Amino acid sequence: MGGMRTPIFVRPLSDAEHRTLTTARRAAEVFTVRRSQILLASARGTTVPQIARSLHGNEQTVRNAIHAFNRDGFAALMPGSSRPQTTQAAFDAPSAEHLRALLHRSPRDFGHSTSRWTLDLVACEAQRQGLTDRLVSGETVRATLVRLGVHWLRAKRWITRPDPAYARKKATRPPNPLGGDAPRLAPRL
Repeated sequence: MGGMRTPIFVRPLSDAEHRTLTTARRAAEVFTVRRSQILLASARGTTVPQIARSLHGNEQTVRNAIHAFNRDGFAALMPGSSRPQTTQAAFDAPSAEHLRALLHRSPRDFGHSTSRWTLDLVACEAQRQGLTDRLVSGETVRATLVRLGVHWLRAKRWITRPDPAYARKKATRPPNPLGGDAPRLAPRL
């Protein structure tokens, strides 16, 4: 059975620090207001669970604020970056190349009931193929494709046609007067 945590409190505040924290309660930044409320309550001897309840927050958030102030002083009143300190790509270089190759095939080749890839479907198939160790989001797949220099809207159209003569047929077809992949207009009769 887990024991009770040792109560933690903010270190003793000087009069100047107390005045600064009192002023910070009226700051424009919500993060600063919240942290100063936590620190002033702790300085009054209020326990972590009591502070969390009174501010309708999480006990770990209160502990983090107290530890940060005890360690960093007033720098703890400023919000830090919400970006992760380190990131690791879900797809390493070889698996990213396999992902690219996967998009050149139809989802039906892998037993899916559709012929159009979606980012989430690609993510699911990437996990099934062992390209990732866990299911990743469609956004992770899109970001990986960007890293490879591939735009998702273009990649969706990569599936090769099953007809071996498709390339020859496409090459001998007269050019579209509207250009590119624009729909062809039926001739007027």
